[in-house]
Amino acid sequence: MYFQRMQIHRHSLLSGAAACSGTAVIVDVFRAFTCSSMLLHFGVERLILEQEPGKALELKKNSGFLALGEIDGVMVPGFDFGNSPTEIAGAGKDFFRGRKIVQRTSAGVRGIFSAVENCKSVYAAGFSTAKALAELLKKENPKNVHIVAMGHAGKFRTPEDEQCASYIHSLLNPASPYDHVSALAEILSHESAQKFLRGDKGHFPATDVTWCLQRDVFPFAMKVFTGPEGIELRAVKG
Repeated sequence: MYFQRMQIHRHSLLSGAAACSGTAVIVDVFRAFTCSSMLLHFGVERLILEQEPGKALELKKNSGFLALGEIDGVMVPGFDFGNSPTEIAGAGKDFFRGRKIVQRTSAGVRGIFSAVENCKSVYAAGFSTAKALAELLKKENPKNVHIVAMGHAGKFRTPEDEQCASYIHSLLNPASPYDHVSALAEILSHESAQKFLRGDKGHFPATDVTWCLQRDVFPFAMKVFTGPEGIELRAVKG
């Protein structure tokens, strides 16, 4: 019944995030929401999203947060980590458990900030939490779900986000086609993956691609909440 009632809308980039209403799913595979899902899996106490690097640094200085994120793919000066699942995995669960994190990225986080202006519910997504998110949405059964593929810097479409959006769409409505083999072939041949796979830039480790393309790793979705310190991501289950 929910397949007949739930209307699924597809969008791209920052302009698409700003156009959402009702329930929004903001997709950023390389690498923001893969990192977010790992951090939540590792048991961080708080995961605050912040689009202004200066405000993230204030949280680090004044409130004991670790700052994680990038500008143009490169770690922000003064931050503790870049936007790399390889770095997060290397530090490990014991390092992150109970820590407070503020995350800033050029596409996914900015997309969240655009969507919350007009949406009742906003979720962050990548391949790592896609199935858990779809199961939750099927239970909640909102009338309209807007899936936004954020792309590169929120300005240019990229296959990893478009294909992840298609995967989530197919989980919500099996009549929507999705072929993961074809998706991987398109993703891996594109510059958005090749800039990692070439291995010629330290801030783009090749292993990030492996982490980011794992499907359905974690049994939770990532939902946006608003609190006293701003926008926060939390792990939620259906």
